[in-house]
Amino acid sequence: MRRSRFNHLLSGTALAMFLVVGGSVHAAPTTPDPTEAGVPMPEPANVAPLTPADVGAAPSTNATAPADEKKKQDTATTPTLTKPETADSPPQDQPRPTIATTLVPADQAVAEKMRDLLGGKADRILGGKKERTVVEAFYASRGFAPLWIENGAGNGRAKAAIGHLTAADADGLDPSDYPTPDFKAAATPDALAEAELKLTASVLTYARQAQAGRIHFSRVSADISYTPAAPEIPEVLAKMADTKNVDDALDSFNPPQPGYKALKAKLAEARGRTVDAGPARIPTGPVPKLGMQDERVPQLRERLGLAAGSDNTFDKSLADAVKKFQRDHDISATGTLTNQTIDQLNGPRRARDVDIIIANMERWRWMPRDLGKVYVMVNIPGYTLRVLRNDTLFWNTKVVVGQPSKPTPLISAAMQYITVNPTWNVPPSIIQNEYLPALQQDPQALDRIGLKVEHNRDGTIHIYQPPGDANALGRIRFNFPNKFLVYQHDTPDKNLFAKEKRAFSHGCMRVQDPVKYAEVLLSIALPKEGYTQDRIRHLFGSSELNINFPQHIPVHITYQTAYVDDAGKLVILEDVYGRDARMIQILKGDERRVAEIPVERRNTTITQPIRDPNPGFGFSRQNTAGGFNLFGFFR
Repeated sequence: MRRSRFNHLLSGTALAMFLVVGGSVHAAPTTPDPTEAGVPMPEPANVAPLTPADVGAAPSTNATAPADEKKKQDTATTPTLTKPETADSPPQDQPRPTIATTLVPADQAVAEKMRDLLGGKADRILGGKKERTVVEAFYASRGFAPLWIENGAGNGRAKAAIGHLTAADADGLDPSDYPTPDFKAAATPDALAEAELKLTASVLTYARQAQAGRIHFSRVSADISYTPAAPEIPEVLAKMADTKNVDDALDSFNPPQPGYKALKAKLAEARGRTVDAGPARIPTGPVPKLGMQDERVPQLRERLGLAAGSDNTFDKSLADAVKKFQRDHDISATGTLTNQTIDQLNGPRRARDVDIIIANMERWRWMPRDLGKVYVMVNIPGYTLRVLRNDTLFWNTKVVVGQPSKPTPLISAAMQYITVNPTWNVPPSIIQNEYLPALQQDPQALDRIGLKVEHNRDGTIHIYQPPGDANALGRIRFNFPNKFLVYQHDTPDKNLFAKEKRAFSHGCMRVQDPVKYAEVLLSIALPKEGYTQDRIRHLFGSSELNINFPQHIPVHITYQTAYVDDAGKLVILEDVYGRDARMIQILKGDERRVAEIPVERRNTTITQPIRDPNPGFGFSRQNTAGGFNLFGFFR
């Protein structure tokens, strides 16, 4: 009778260990929630560098034992500890978890060896004590019954898992990161136990990297902020134990979005090509002068849409076509065939398509798995904004994005309201870096563009622009609070939308057709209010007006240099901010081994209000835009 009660106690201890101990799959840490700051603010975001304190462990997920084991443990109880352990007291002796009695002798021998390994010797296999403890709890809950072994040999589940891991390159991952054991070569219980845990470790690594990525975004740039979440260890192992299709279960950890799946298909096509697809590349060579013969002329005429000439003369019609191409692509419009022009005509080399596609697939892993039923997606390298409903295009327009030195950040946020007739509060960074130097050269510079200056009692200055047609934000601002304090807005500089490359802003996104954009969003957020473009224009005036959204609309600001268009064609775009180059460097270099670990980045953005450069003259709360200008004293 005492022995029976002791067995119940052991069984209860194993179950309790599994239910209490939780952990992530060696998860890449998450970042803090975005700051719910008002928009706009007179200062830019204080984007603090990531620190270990910012990164918390993913919340644990309770998992239950398989049904056949649970039935045995329904009557088990958890032992009561009469004296809690402390750091200063020695650990109390714990009874060893029991081995399942239903196992065949060959598997029972493996289970005993697994119990020994998981008691402390498996840290080297599973990555550390934390991971090993959670895995031990999972196996203890099933009496250490192997997951990948039956009758002393690898089972069908193991075969399917190994097949999926060895083909991980189909999802832009590296199969060498997921080593698989040879169960046929494992002839002893010790070897089989180690093989079991090695495959478990590789499956956990795959699930983590497939879902959260191989690179933590902080290693790429300080202006990226997502919250990718690695799956929990119990979740992964329970899914492997319960599934009837291991291949599908493992694939479910990859991004589910159509954009990712389309890239996966194009990755297979790119790898299948043995030569560059598309038209032959135009070779580089000496720059031809007008009237000269050049063997590249027929290719050039065809590429630029000109009729074939009678010979290879680089004539005026071809020079004019080259000049137009240069102007359209923001190249110095000389009409001469420079190497830069040839590179632009040729586009990226197909041999790099694979690397570019993989970098984009990696960025998909950072994004929310659920984009929303209705959402806004900005593609920075494409200079486009799209509104999608059920992943189908609803409306789109052009945008101007941040300069390479002042990049638009990559984030997912929620649009909460629209501001009509916005005031532009000039960020301190612009005041310090641009306006103060300009004012020293020309004290009337602010007056001419309608900016006003306030001198605060604390000795700082505030520069702002009241609502109006000339306001830098135009007539409408679209607000999705975020820690970078960027937003979308109208602009008086409509001429920039005629350019193919549109990276001109300080980080915010200027929208080509803001009134139509507002109409589209309001038709979704407030469908019964009847907001038309005419009604919205009638709101234009001198006072700010906020229109709140009862249901927020997700906004995803992305960096897609490779995507599949609506016609099914792979599109490769310029790496405007160098994000591809950085990610490819990480994936191909030694840093790849630690790329999941976030790094701290020093914040170089000016965040504090700017001090008045000439406080001795006072001017507390005065406005200098209309006449006397403080900055005239230090021209």
